Amino acid sequence: MKISAPELFLDINPKSLVGCTNESLRFSPHRQWEVFLNKLCLETVSSWLKEDDPSGVEPWPNTATLPSFWEVVNGTALALSGIKLVLIPSESIDMDEIRVPQEWVDIPSWSADYYIPVRVNPNEGWIKIHGFARHRDLKSMGIYDPSDRCYSLASEKLINDVCLLWVAQELSLNERVAVDPLAPLSLTQAQSLLQRLGNPSIVDPQFEVPFSMWASLIAHDGWRQQLSDQRRGIPNQQSVQQWLESGISEIGRQLGWSRVEFQTTSSALARSETAEDPTGAIAFKRDLSISGVDCKLWIHQIESTVAENVWRFELRSPSSSNLAPGICLRLLTEDLQPFENNEVTSEGNQSELYIEVALEPGEGLVWEIDPSPEHYVQEILRF
Repeated sequence: MKISAPELFLDINPKSLVGCTNESLRFSPHRQWEVFLNKLCLETVSSWLKEDDPSGVEPWPNTATLPSFWEVVNGTALALSGIKLVLIPSESIDMDEIRVPQEWVDIPSWSADYYIPVRVNPNEGWIKIHGFARHRDLKSMGIYDPSDRCYSLASEKLINDVCLLWVAQELSLNERVAVDPLAPLSLTQAQSLLQRLGNPSIVDPQFEVPFSMWASLIAHDGWRQQLSDQRRGIPNQQSVQQWLESGISEIGRQLGWSRVEFQTTSSALARSETAEDPTGAIAFKRDLSISGVDCKLWIHQIESTVAENVWRFELRSPSSSNLAPGICLRLLTEDLQPFENNEVTSEGNQSELYIEVALEPGEGLVWEIDPSPEHYVQEILRF
């Protein structure tokens, strides 16, 4: 039951202690305790929020990507029916202020409406929520500390009544203020940073480079996933060639990819000549929800052009219906740059959109769809 009080205590489910401990062991050693606190906080607070809104509380952007965040920053974002929250767990007894990592405040796509400091006490089996702060308050009244790149706000400046979050939810209040856009990284810069910062012996990689470069690197979902994997000693999980040889990786399955037999069709190629029409191939597909409509994204290699490494991306509408007009399927390079014939847009009389593209061995692509599918994240699929 939600009550109006300066402090809110929630009981930790004993089963969560075991599960969160096991999950934390999958991370680099110096991150394990912080990951344990974040997962315990997420499970406890989510269970409480779902008492009133069972279907409207979800990790942002999705559950599969949480490890890539936890490996590089403290905090967990939640989407709550129109508003965005960031939980900031701590085991500190002194809760006289909230300290929010700069990433959650100054990366435009990461910023939230509200930030909730959570004291976690695993030994006694409870967590405590002591109010919350708005993004606009952190930017206008918060003190930025360059030594740990955090914004701090004194506890007396927090909004103590947690129930006001539900008022904000009902009113769909936007409590975020504009922040400066990030400067893009070139592919060469990103590869250099990944090679350097992916070394798990570097305890705090965020302090090895200026914040602007660090933020641009981890704001890219694909690069952040790659950084997290490297620091955890996990081989590349987004190699489609490896998917063909060894099966879909764990993160691929979590994102919804599955392996199927697929009948191919002929079409024009982007950045290559037209391929001959093969009769069948191994394909990978995942279900998407676009503006509330279920669709499927397919990718497969054109078998007659295996030596040229030609791949087809195809967006299909449900059953025999047509895609809504204006839907755009787009491919970008790994550093999110367009290329010739890289997108196609539905005119409303098609049941599928497709792009075929010839790639260099090991080249990475990022797919996009406009409007963006539910829970979309940038994936670097390597071919």
